[in-house]
Amino acid sequence: MSPRSFGDRLADSMSEHGGLAVGIDPHPGLLAAWGLPDDPAGLRSFSLGVVEALGGRVGAFKPQAAFFERFGSAGIAVLEETIDACRGAQSLCIVDAKRGDIGSTMRGYAGAFLAEGSPLAGDAVTLSPYLGVGALAPALELAAQTGRGVFVLALTSNPEGASIQHARSARGACVAAGVVSELAAFNRSVPHGRLGPAGVVVGATVGRAVHDLGIDLEALEGPILAPGVGAQGAGPAELDVVFASAKHAVLASSSRAILAAGPDPEGLRRAYDAAVRGLAE
Repeated sequence: MSPRSFGDRLADSMSEHGGLAVGIDPHPGLLAAWGLPDDPAGLRSFSLGVVEALGGRVGAFKPQAAFFERFGSAGIAVLEETIDACRGAQSLCIVDAKRGDIGSTMRGYAGAFLAEGSPLAGDAVTLSPYLGVGALAPALELAAQTGRGVFVLALTSNPEGASIQHARSARGACVAAGVVSELAAFNRSVPHGRLGPAGVVVGATVGRAVHDLGIDLEALEGPILAPGVGAQGAGPAELDVVFASAKHAVLASSSRAILAAGPDPEGLRRAYDAAVRGLAE
């Protein structure tokens, strides 16, 4: 029997717990604020503490791989444990690794983050398309086979991204629109329910860029990961402007605004609940 699709599992989780992912971003400042050392032991206490406090009640978790990788093998071991803890808490886990390469190297990344049995495989992974969306085929295909998902960078909120993502080809379409269009074609090519396995990352703070650049997010038929909610300033009004009729597919992402309420578990839960209520206003 085929595994249940990531898109359907995500849609169910968003309906039950709210369309908000909690980033697990154990950077040195947050570790210090929690009274933890900036070492693998502190990393472990922080990450597992977030999952223990919020597991089973969030739209998804999104551990940022870079904050684990900076400690080498010891940090990777904590990332593996964090992914497993998310699974144990029955919460979806999006590994924010932003991988992207070609050929056998891309197949290696796909195996690491999407293959059944890999300790680094959560429910989805973030990918970078700037060696060509076609180069991501090993990850796209494996995600569809295993019931997992991918979120491909399309229109990010950092100002440096515009020089590439907004650039137009000779045919007039911008790079970001081309990324979305190719992923939409992939979603149409594979069986899926409410949302396909191929999603995109679009910043919640990009304003009218989606409209102005002619990007058709509704045609994607996939999930949209939207960083920038909370500490970066985006709220329901910004989500309405950015995503319009595709808002039903948006999983917003917040990190600092929620994590700053720790390490007290009740504080984290109150912060999450307040953030979800804020998005619904």
